[in-house]
Amino acid sequence: MEKPADFLSQHFAIPHIREVTPQRPLDWLSRGWSDMRDNLGASVCYGLFFAVIGYALLTFAAPRPYLFTTAISGFLLVGPLAAAGLYEISRRHERGRNSSFRSSLAGLRRRADVLLHFGLLLALLLIAWERISAVVFALFYADNVPDLGNFLQSIILSGEHTALLVAYLFVGGTLAVLVFCATVIAIPMMMARDTDMLTAMATSARAVAVNPLPMLVWAVLIVALVAMGFATLMVGMVILLPLLGHASWHAYRDMVG
Repeated sequence: MEKPADFLSQHFAIPHIREVTPQRPLDWLSRGWSDMRDNLGASVCYGLFFAVIGYALLTFAAPRPYLFTTAISGFLLVGPLAAAGLYEISRRHERGRNSSFRSSLAGLRRRADVLLHFGLLLALLLIAWERISAVVFALFYADNVPDLGNFLQSIILSGEHTALLVAYLFVGGTLAVLVFCATVIAIPMMMARDTDMLTAMATSARAVAVNPLPMLVWAVLIVALVAMGFATLMVGMVILLPLLGHASWHAYRDMVG
């Protein structure tokens, strides 16, 4: 049976993917921290901007449990695109050039067309996930959807609607895995090379296929750090989002170069 990595190589102009060890994600975080420290102003601007947007979205969604959970998972979904400016900062830093927030935006304009296409794709996926969430909640709660506090109590404390939780996690987890595989290094690659969206996504998927264990470690670290950001009501995201963005650039450079 043909391996997924071989199939992708035959149908897309995918560059060589290097194998990395499961410990490498920690090194990506270390190098990402170095990039952020050396470009602190520009990096924190991105973190602050998206922390404010994230807080506003969570505040808006709080009265509606399905929207609240969608907003949290959606943040992970669009995170790679939100960090595009941070990839540009790391790209410039690698070449010995420090960046301001304004200069990083110039890099976004340079690749605006392909980033727009990628953004539209993620927007469609986010809309689809919102609709799926609404349907799952409607199947279990009908017209009597509780507020967020009662929802958390019924799911976590009372053990009610276990089937809802299992179904929601299964559907959301499947979508998250697919999106992670297709995006984990796709946007850094598009910022670094004159490549199209499909080739970048295929390269990202192959990187996951070649390095399954390191990518699993990286995914766990991303989820854990984002969870910390939400646990601090988005305050921690001011630092954690730039850290993950810069680290993702080094993940790309390690595996693709």
